[in-house]
Amino acid sequence: MRSLFDEGRRLVTLTGPGGVGKTRLALGIATRAPETFPGRVRLVEPAGAGGAAEIVDTMAAALDLREDAVVGSSAVERLVEALRTRETLLILDNCEHVIGPVAELTGRLLRECPRLRVLATSREPLNLAGETVWPVPPLDLASATRLFVARAADAVPGFVVHPDRREAVEAICRRLDGLPLALELAATRVRAMEVHELADRLDDRFRLLDVGRRGVPERQQTLRAMIDWSWEPLTEPERTVLRRLAVHADGCDLEAAEAVCSDDELPRSSVLPLLATLVDRSLVTVVRGASGTRYRLLESVAAYCLERLDEAGDREETERRHVDHHTALAEEAERGLRGQGQCAWSERLDRETADLRLALDRAVRSGEGETALRLVNAQAWYWFLRGRLSEGRRSLDRALEVAGRGPVTERVRTARAWERILALWGGDPVHGDPFRAAEELDGPRERARAIWLMSTAVTGGHDVSANVARFDRALEASRETNDRWGTAGALAGRAEQAILLGDLDGARRDAERGLTLFEGLGDAWGRLQAMGVLAKHAEITEDYEEAARLHREGLGAAEELSLWPQVSYRLSGLGRIALLTGDLEAARNLHERALRVAVDRSATSAEQFAEVGLAMVARRQGRLDDAERYLQRWVGWLEDLAGDAGTALIKAELGFIAELRGDVVTAYRRHEEGLVAARRTGDPRALALAMEGLAGAEALAGHHEKAARLLGEAAEARASVGAPLPEAERGDIDRITAAVREALGAHDGKPV
Repeated sequence: MRSLFDEGRRLVTLTGPGGVGKTRLALGIATRAPETFPGRVRLVEPAGAGGAAEIVDTMAAALDLREDAVVGSSAVERLVEALRTRETLLILDNCEHVIGPVAELTGRLLRECPRLRVLATSREPLNLAGETVWPVPPLDLASATRLFVARAADAVPGFVVHPDRREAVEAICRRLDGLPLALELAATRVRAMEVHELADRLDDRFRLLDVGRRGVPERQQTLRAMIDWSWEPLTEPERTVLRRLAVHADGCDLEAAEAVCSDDELPRSSVLPLLATLVDRSLVTVVRGASGTRYRLLESVAAYCLERLDEAGDREETERRHVDHHTALAEEAERGLRGQGQCAWSERLDRETADLRLALDRAVRSGEGETALRLVNAQAWYWFLRGRLSEGRRSLDRALEVAGRGPVTERVRTARAWERILALWGGDPVHGDPFRAAEELDGPRERARAIWLMSTAVTGGHDVSANVARFDRALEASRETNDRWGTAGALAGRAEQAILLGDLDGARRDAERGLTLFEGLGDAWGRLQAMGVLAKHAEITEDYEEAARLHREGLGAAEELSLWPQVSYRLSGLGRIALLTGDLEAARNLHERALRVAVDRSATSAEQFAEVGLAMVARRQGRLDDAERYLQRWVGWLEDLAGDAGTALIKAELGFIAELRGDVVTAYRRHEEGLVAARRTGDPRALALAMEGLAGAEALAGHHEKAARLLGEAAEARASVGAPLPEAERGDIDRITAAVREALGAHDGKPV
């Protein structure tokens, strides 16, 4: 208690929403006061007083003052005389309904009675000079759970939270906002129903918690009465803002509050002062963070306000303003997500996710296809960046279903193109012509962007020459429309394709140009794409230090931006460098980290990349069964995806596993399948790997001359693109070569 009034404090006001326990805390202080406070302590309850005179009488009664205590003095003067010389703590409980006269009287008493201290409880401050406002927060989850369980045990002796009940009990505590009064009301219902049923019925909380407890003030008897007590003193403009705030799903910033709460009768400029008053009255909670201030309603207050919104006949128009605001926000964000604002806009959309989802729900429910399309098309790039591909596709499909009842507009075609882009990047099998949706777009800039994004997604698949042509066309269109972002993206995508074709000089040239453009735009995602290609180039040319540097830099940028698929790719890239430099344990750990990130974010392509890396580590550690298990998971997926580059690698690894086991038949089959896929990629290095694998199978079968020829052809293929097999990857070749030499003898100057 001393801590409340140290540093010379004389007026402390406990504030907080109804039912949070302000009175209980004040009474606890009064109970302990004789041990910590040398003077007298008096509890005053002004809530039932009708005006200033009755408040004075209530306070005089609490101090045991007779009317003739000071002859000829007014009632207020009698209070002053009684408090002037004696150390006293007055506890003024529940002041909010008579806040004006209580504040006026308290101010005079504090000025004229230097030994007086006042502890007030109120849903809003008294706003007096020198007042210390002490917010009383709701209970945290652990404390709320303990209180609920204790009160439930009072209602049903022997009640305990066994594992089957814990989730439901925690849901009740969260949804009732950790408010002690609400939790105590809910706990009494355990006599009539199980906690799972109670949790399921909280959408109808006001009927459910209409308990009518005896022996407490009317305002504490039911959940509705508790909130009615706060609602009644509000002015009509305050009520209007409060009930309109309830249409938000997860609170809002000031901009949203102004947009949603204002209309022709309530100017936008009026919203902030009214909002501030509601904050003072503990009806709106302020959450401050590095990104700014958000305003939230407790869930029970929001449910109450939605009922009031319906009563006012104002719900449809308020929800319409909510949808309009968040649609405009998404469209503004879409423009800012390509460039220097990428991080800030991504974080803002993170904060607004719940309300953006709610806006889409409302647009779909209302059958507003064009609005739904505006919302999903504007968010598609954000979903892509965040790796939330499944959510993006579901949302696009919902909007297209509603819009499908009308004509095929450019927005419909854009949504269809985005659906295909997200599907391809998500690793869905390629059916039919995935590029048709992109080709149908009217705008040349939008068409070029869609084409290079799709082409990048299928890089390493069938029809390599067609993919090269698409990148070239997208690059030309982007340059013609002066689209620097599109030009950078097409260059980075073309560089990726060049890596797979063994055109190392072309890959480096395009990647560096793309990187320069993306850096000029301040686009972090684009930088990651170009840097990824340069890291692969450095890896192939055995500049492992540079490759690791690029991956580390990319990892830091991806983590800062929460680009989780990119985080996984960079970790796998670092794991690959660790493998190539002989640190197999580090390679394993890095690939395992990459896998966890990919699985957590449902990033299928990144998951495949990480597990194939784990398989390569496992084989080199002699764990053949583990390696085979990792690889077999992805054979069918890659074949459905037409992922020839990945298929060629996996078949080669499986073939080497079979060879190491001495299974010549399986080794032949796997390497021949890998050779077919390698030929489709057009990558001389993939062809070389398949031929090296076949050489191993031939050597195992005793066909050593044929094995020698295959090894020579593989060496020539690698030399043709200036990318000899890295020293760290020579284990298989050295083993096969040794077997061939032992059988045939060394040939002077000729590879065997």
